[in-house]
Parts: sequence; structure tokens; C-alpha cells
Amino acid sequence: MIVRLSIAHPLWKVHTGVPKMHKRTFYSIFIKRLLDIILSGLAIIGLSPLLIFLCLWIMLDSPGSVFFKQRRVGRDKVLFNILKFRTMRTDAPHDVPTHLLGNPESYITELGKLLRKTSLDELPQIFNIFIGQMSIIGPRPALWNQDDLISERDKYDVNAVTPGLTGWAQVNGRDELEIDVKAKLDGEYIRNISFRMDWTCFWMTVGNVLKRKGVVEGGTGVMSKQ
Repeated sequence: MIVRLSIAHPLWKVHTGVPKMHKRTFYSIFIKRLLDIILSGLAIIGLSPLLIFLCLWIMLDSPGSVFFKQRRVGRDKVLFNILKFRTMRTDAPHDVPTHLLGNPESYITELGKLLRKTSLDELPQIFNIFIGQMSIIGPRPALWNQDDLISERDKYDVNAVTPGLTGWAQVNGRDELEIDVKAKLDGEYIRNISFRMDWTCFWMTVGNVLKRKGVVEGGTGVMSKQ
């Protein structure tokens, strides 16, 4: 389901007065999308045994849906439902970032801890990538109600590009970064989109996942004080 923000919504600041800062090239417009389709399609086929196995394990581990759907902000602030494997109990607050929960560990299931530690909970997003709601590399999509992050990204025109599974901010700090720093790094990425930068982000992500670098349950995610 895809919906657009109403004019009455506080996020409706579209791009009035915001300079177009994202770099539009043949790669960013055509090649990047082609690679997303090919690679996510191959991943869906190649990882299908793992996806099925994890679905069954989640069903046996705790009651509730296998998948967790959450409204996120896509390109040009079009809302979409991001897919993840469910890692929390069904009574966990739905539209609250993990870092804002008082005691996030109390909601996370035993299997969920493993899925989060290995980032396997993010795997279903290959379907979001395949249908064009996300890209493999790009700014991580904000929650629909993260007004502080969304408005900060407006300063750098970040909300005008397709969000990603991983991005420049994620490989440079992930959960440890404060919101204004994340937005600046996202802005740096969209000004320099290229195959080389995406390639760098991809392999840095692989390294960070293996080292579990930058993952902080209940991490900062707050605006730095000036």
C-alpha cells in the first residue's frame, strides 16, 4: 500500500526553497535501478530456502505474524510499508523507533536477538527493492513520524531520492550517529552518487555486519545540542 502525505501533515514541506542537491547521472537514473532489479531478483531466488527456513523458525519461536510491516518515508515523501522479519513481541509499540523505547530488550524475542545481531531481519526488504520502493544503497527510510530526521534531511534534499537497504550514514556509524550527523552523511551521499560509492557502501556494510559494528539497541538517534 502506498499513500501520499496530506497537505495538512507537518511533513508537507516538500521541496519549496530547498535546492536540488542530489546528483542525477545516467548511473543514478538508469543503471542503479537496473542493478537493483537484477540483484534483488537473484537474491529472492537464491535466498528463498533461507527465507522459508526463517519464516518457519519465527512461527515456532513466538506467536504472531512472520513479517513486520511499518510505514516509512520513500522517495519524494511517498509513504510505503517496509518489510522486516518480526523480532519483537506483538505487544511492542508499532510506530516507535527502537531507540525511543524505554527498555527495548524486554520486547525482543530470543530469535529476534539473533536476527538483529546478524541483520537477517532486514532480508525481506529485497522485495521492497525489487518493486522499486527502495534501493540496495541509499539513505535509510525514516519512520513516517520521525519529523526531526525528515526535516533535517530536507536541508540536504535527501527526501528526494529512493531510500536504501544500507547507506553512507549506516557504514559510518549506524545507530551510534545523532540525527543531524546522519542527515549530513546522507546529503554527502546523494551529492556523490556513483557506482564506486555504492560499491564502497556495499562492502563496508558487509564488514560492519560481520563485526556487528555500530549496532546499539536503544542507541542515540537524537538531535545534537548546539
